[in-house]
Amino acid sequence: MSSNLFDLSGRRALVTGSSQGIGFALAKGLAQAGASVVLNGRDAAKLGAAATQIPGAETLAFDATDHDAVRSAIDHFELSRGPLDIVVNNAGMQFRTPLEDFPADAFERLLQTNVASVFHVGQAVARHMIRRGRGKIINIASVQTALARPGIAPYTATKGAVGNLTKGMATDWARFGLQCNAIAPGYFDTPLNAALVADPAFTTWLEKRTPAGRWGKVEELVGACVFLASDASSFVNGQVLYVDGGITASI
Repeated sequence: MSSNLFDLSGRRALVTGSSQGIGFALAKGLAQAGASVVLNGRDAAKLGAAATQIPGAETLAFDATDHDAVRSAIDHFELSRGPLDIVVNNAGMQFRTPLEDFPADAFERLLQTNVASVFHVGQAVARHMIRRGRGKIINIASVQTALARPGIAPYTATKGAVGNLTKGMATDWARFGLQCNAIAPGYFDTPLNAALVADPAFTTWLEKRTPAGRWGKVEELVGACVFLASDASSFVNGQVLYVDGGITASI
């Protein structure tokens, strides 16, 4: 198979929530595969600092949970700086507490950050991609798209929604030349999981529960992202690709 299938030269990729963690690792990996990358987040200063670590990276600060702000920012970028060929919907948050005590406002924040942002950004970019007859949308789901764990039921619900929204995007937009898929990370050592990484008991449990026997490294998500962003996945649509060390394959 020709390596040109995975070459992203000449394409521009927007990654939401990319000032740190998984989003930053994916943006860096896409850049290494030849893409021009655009970092997104709400904190312009953090974005600027992250951009200095990726040659040629641009920044586009907006709140992915604000429909009007998303539409305005993406429309203006497309008009003034050029097309977005690849979009990675990575913005997300976590909140852990027993379901019977889960605060209603935290549940709403999870819905807005983890689900609504995917809709807002996906719709805004798709309107441009549809006119061009091509485009790649990659949503970041989770191992919790398929599995639940105590204390994070609302997060599990949001990631299940991301999986099904991905299928819906493909169902509506594949006929226009778009490929819409999701990556579902297992347990990775990221700022979002800092509390779990710092818990020796959880790490021991995870190492026993995961066939690979360890935490994932964020760089291990890059290959899946480059595949879904490239011509190599031209007939892959509506899929959720689990990158989880085998945890969803075993009991």
